[in-house]
Amino acid sequence: MKSFSLARHACLAIAVLAAAAQPALAQDRYPDHPVKFIVPYVPGGSNDIIARLVGQNLGETLKTSMVIENHGGAGGNIGLDIAAKSAPDGYTIVIGHVGTFSINPALYSKLPYNPQTDFAPIGMIAMIPNVLVVNKDLPVKNTQELIALAKKEPGKLSYGSGGNGSAAHLAVEHFKNMAGVNIVHVPYKGTSPSLTDLMGGQVQMTITGLLPVKPYMESGRLRVLATASPKRLKLLPNLPTIAESGVPGYEATQWYGLFTQAKVPAPVIAKLSEALRAAMKSPAVADRLAAEGGEPLDMTQEETRKFLDQQAKLWAGIVKVSGAKVD
Repeated sequence: MKSFSLARHACLAIAVLAAAAQPALAQDRYPDHPVKFIVPYVPGGSNDIIARLVGQNLGETLKTSMVIENHGGAGGNIGLDIAAKSAPDGYTIVIGHVGTFSINPALYSKLPYNPQTDFAPIGMIAMIPNVLVVNKDLPVKNTQELIALAKKEPGKLSYGSGGNGSAAHLAVEHFKNMAGVNIVHVPYKGTSPSLTDLMGGQVQMTITGLLPVKPYMESGRLRVLATASPKRLKLLPNLPTIAESGVPGYEATQWYGLFTQAKVPAPVIAKLSEALRAAMKSPAVADRLAAEGGEPLDMTQEETRKFLDQQAKLWAGIVKVSGAKVD
């Protein structure tokens, strides 16, 4: 009887050890099937373009497929909520953005996710400049003339954004407040449809990422007046900043990072982080970002957390001053 009891305890101990070993074995094999890459916006905008660029290289490095899923709506909150509620196994990652991680916590009265506790940073990707862009037929050639026109006809001009709470929404509200102008907001379900209507003249201006605007700027279908970055762009040295064009102190840049569910095991996050840093150093990614005016952000996880805290404080101040709020 005693020997049976010992044998039973031995079997139980082996079973417990085997069960404990399973997560470790899964981590060692990671990734052994495709990874879902959530983009919390519709196709065509900066988030989507960057996710597909980085995702392809990540997949090659990790030797697996990156399956891009666009879940647009509610200023990116729908996609972030899906990512926050995903299984903590590293098979769901999401592109993070100044809008979803820095602006929305201050802009929305209630969020379905907490950017500080529901997500773990894999690493930063890049800083992409915003530009002030207008319909090519609008009779203005620079920022000063745009401000003068808006003041002459308050409430007549309108601007498009990727939706209530989007980075473009807050960037223009920030501009309106600092320039003292009244320009009407027209929200869209993403950057791409807002730019389509900007070209069609349904709205007259916006401030959004250079990445989706650049092809239309080069073809002459849109006119870029200034950059919202703190200094002129190396890519476009003749393009003045908004700050030096009549709105001193104005700045609104966009950043992008990669995140996963907060409880994903550290070894899996480390693998993803290593793959991301390799992707950012590859010519296919680095050269493309540079060609679009992007500045790579090579940060450790600790540096990323500090950066996120700083950005949250910065944009909370901008949201407060602008008076913008989304229920």
